[in-house]
Amino acid sequence: MNAALVESLTAFIAQDGCSDTEFDAIALRLFAAQHADNPAFRRFCQLRGIAPRSVKSWRDIPAVPISAFKEVTLSCTPLESAERVFMTSGTTRGEVKGRHYHPTIAVWDASMTRHFAQRFMRGTDRLRMGILFPGEEDLPNSSLAHYLALAVRRFGTSDSRWFVGAGGLDVSGVRAMLREAEHSGEPIALLGASWSFVHLLDALAAAGERFALPSGSRVLDTGGYKGQSRELAPEEFYARLSAGFGVPRERCINMYGMTELSSQLYDDGNAVVPSVKSGPHWLRSRLVDPLTGRDVPRAERGVLVHCDLASFNSVTTILTEDVGVAADGGFLLLGRAEGAQARGCSLAVQEFLQAVRA
Repeated sequence: MNAALVESLTAFIAQDGCSDTEFDAIALRLFAAQHADNPAFRRFCQLRGIAPRSVKSWRDIPAVPISAFKEVTLSCTPLESAERVFMTSGTTRGEVKGRHYHPTIAVWDASMTRHFAQRFMRGTDRLRMGILFPGEEDLPNSSLAHYLALAVRRFGTSDSRWFVGAGGLDVSGVRAMLREAEHSGEPIALLGASWSFVHLLDALAAAGERFALPSGSRVLDTGGYKGQSRELAPEEFYARLSAGFGVPRERCINMYGMTELSSQLYDDGNAVVPSVKSGPHWLRSRLVDPLTGRDVPRAERGVLVHCDLASFNSVTTILTEDVGVAADGGFLLLGRAEGAQARGCSLAVQEFLQAVRA
């Protein structure tokens, strides 16, 4: 991967917004580089009859099915040169994990910090943070562990703490931090996996405890439940978060991300669910019929495709297995693909594997 292209990408992330023309210019440069340097992706494009000269917009870039990361290597650089390797949790197929290789973590970090500052911090420089997820030392290949560590390093105060370790969730430690915040009047932030919040809320309910955190406090959940806790419907989940911590639902923010991307998407709070999700200016999303790859009409449900320019070393454009519908300012995330849409995703995976293994 050309160092000058990576430098241009980093500068693009740092700027304030972009036009469609500017986005396409970077997307097409990255596509040409990935077509040249990523053998598995090139074979997939060749099966589709798509080459750099035929691609005019980010929408024309072939979307690689997300499950492909579990089957083949998607990297433009030698694997041994990777500064970081993030792996998926392996919840759908046991120990079969997708791998995302980062020859430099600087682009990923720039993407995370730029967008996190805009969508979660919202003008606040630093907050005391309580992290309901294991640290990087316990999960060195977890993109979420790195995300949360970076959040603390760049935006947390020195007395921020992690509350999930080898012994599980430290409920008493979280309680102490919440009581301190109530008494001090200084706002705090709780961040972690959705399933961690379910365990914490259940423990507080069993003890008959509720908190009234200071104004400016906020909550970020992500990652869903993954079999780690019972599942709650979104309305119940955010109602309980707000009631349990005394944080307005507008300040209960969900981050939507995945190992196979290098950027995250957010909503602007969950006063109403489902909430509208959107990404930064270096990420574009569309909704497609997975059988044809074509955009669905605006009012119809489709499977999400994300074009994330920060994913410069793998592929920018992936076909997820998530269903959504377009909304003003972004999309509504409605769940996992089922029925015909799930079959369409499976056929897309088969097509990709047929191409790269031919």
